[in-house]
Amino acid sequence: MPLHHAMQAVHARLLPRHEGQVASYIPALAAMPPDLFGLAALSSTGKLMEVGDSRHPFTIQSVSKPFAYALALDLLGRRAVRDAVGVQPVGDPFNTIELDPRTRRPFNPMVNAGAIAVAGLLTDALGDRAFPTLQARLSLAAGATLELDSAVHDSEAATGDRNRAIAYLLRAAGVFRADPVRVVDVYFRQCALRVTARDLAVMAGTLAAIGSNPLTGAEVFGVEAVRDTLSVMFTCGFYDGAGDWACRVGLPAKSGVGGGVVAVVNRQLGLGVFSPRLDAEGNPLRGLLACEALSEELGLHAFDATNAGSRLLEALTPGG
Repeated sequence: MPLHHAMQAVHARLLPRHEGQVASYIPALAAMPPDLFGLAALSSTGKLMEVGDSRHPFTIQSVSKPFAYALALDLLGRRAVRDAVGVQPVGDPFNTIELDPRTRRPFNPMVNAGAIAVAGLLTDALGDRAFPTLQARLSLAAGATLELDSAVHDSEAATGDRNRAIAYLLRAAGVFRADPVRVVDVYFRQCALRVTARDLAVMAGTLAAIGSNPLTGAEVFGVEAVRDTLSVMFTCGFYDGAGDWACRVGLPAKSGVGGGVVAVVNRQLGLGVFSPRLDAEGNPLRGLLACEALSEELGLHAFDATNAGSRLLEALTPGG
């Protein structure tokens, strides 16, 4: 089945699903109309496909984490980032105030502690330019200017004491030197960037194309940064559900409580989904189901026998 037809069929099949609730622990997110649902996909050749509410804006939230991590890897190098943030999956909730007891560092950059550590590293390195640099690089990945949603930022700041506690713990452990309040504000601003499902598809497509935006041709992330980022998305992108996701869907992915999901088919495709109703684990329910359905119907799982991947070996074979 052609991809766009499959997206239309999946959208129609899941549209009547109304389980779950819009995130309310950040008060500004509770105002989002709950039944919006959009899908978008960008191929590595630059073909963009959209279905439903793919242009409705929402805040990126935790979907920003892999892109901030890729930026830190590019700017600071793997050794410096790995000294500060691990890459191990963890079975605890995303906002646990806990460090790896062996290393005294966050387990991985997909949990809040790891993402705040990344924000701290960028603040140490860039000072007041940390957030503008993040905003510019994520905009380059999206091929569009991503604006700050001030209402969501202010709402996060007003209810973000748990994240501030994490930041103080990290500085006490020597992960970064900057003021924890300043670091957490960079993190809040990063999460409050306004995107659409279309933007997320382009951002995912940029990772799929090994760091080059397929729509604009801009070189956004380096090859090594993309490799490490996709690896951590695959193993840690869904927290304690990452193993189940890897088996069922088999794609590097990340979700956010704003309703967004990105998924990456290496060298082939980026998927962006928007659906604000969240399941009990805080993931967009229809977003996860849509990715699973498309993976199953189109053979997108990384280890599916029909997924030809990058065709690298074929290209290296004489006459290939």
